[in-house]
Amino acid sequence: MSHLQNLLLDTLLGTKHVDCAALIRIQERTLCVASPGFSVMPSDVRTLVNGFAKNPLQARREGLYFKEKDYKCVRADEHSLYAKNGNTGVIVVKTHLYLLVATYTENMYPSVCVEATEKLGEYLRKKGN
Repeated sequence: MSHLQNLLLDTLLGTKHVDCAALIRIQERTLCVASPGFSVMPSDVRTLVNGFAKNPLQARREGLYFKEKDYKCVRADEHSLYAKNGNTGVIVVKTHLYLLVATYTENMYPSVCVEATEKLGEYLRKKGN
């Protein structure tokens, strides 16, 4: 298992408030690592990268289509996208090289998912990733 995958499992899934997580290479628009069983389709990768490449306000207005669901954006800026669909959601944090993606499901605390994802994103940015 790679160092990056260990980071995902320990810092995100270890909280018990992150269902799935992945790192996407922004430049190549490819999936780098993901938690076991979490597949991110190329169309989902494009959607997430475009959410940052275009005006984040557009993502906020239009929402996000991810994993065959429509999500309402509740936050969209140059560093983060937060979107929800009922009691589930997706958090995306941009670093220099990656998009860090975390999902939560019903019976998980979205605030814990956000905090863990933002902290890992900040750590990666400080490391130059």
